[in-house]
Amino acid sequence: MEIIHVYPTKAQEKVVVAFLESLKIPFEKPESLPSHVLAGIQKGKDDIEAGRTMTLEEFQRRKR
Repeated sequence: MEIIHVYPTKAQEKVVVAFLESLKIPFEKPESLPSHVLAGIQKGKDDIEAGRTMTLEEFQRRKR
């Protein structure tokens, strides 16, 4: 079995799914991440852009 990653737009997604179903090709549609996880990722990106970072050594010192 081969794996092919496809990144359709919303409009293309319906056509791709219909095509795969018509040929009886098994496929999985991964679930998206929960909104609180996506918000946390965005917060981390914003922190980096704003310069709010620390080294591993500084993190380890603060943890103690």
